[in-house]
Amino acid sequence: MALLKALMALIPAGLLFLGSILLFVKQKTLPTLLQLVGGASLMTVVVTHVCEALNLFPRMHWGRADSVGHYLDLWSAVLAVTLFSIGYFLGSLRKPQDS
Repeated sequence: MALLKALMALIPAGLLFLGSILLFVKQKTLPTLLQLVGGASLMTVVVTHVCEALNLFPRMHWGRADSVGHYLDLWSAVLAVTLFSIGYFLGSLRKPQDS
């Protein structure tokens, strides 16, 4: 069940990451870079959940409160929310450019 949830989360996270890659390729600005790093951090969160569900890298001690896997997941989630949100906010403040 945990694997199914992690794989289902892979779809929207992957689309968000792909969108941030395409946006960064089109406009190489600080806001798009922040969104790209935030999207990559979100993908890290999803991949850690997939690894936990498949019991890959058992030395990471997935699921334990004071483990490396827990802190990787936690800080990736914090970075994802923070950087993507700041990048999106800064991008929305920019004036639209003629394409």
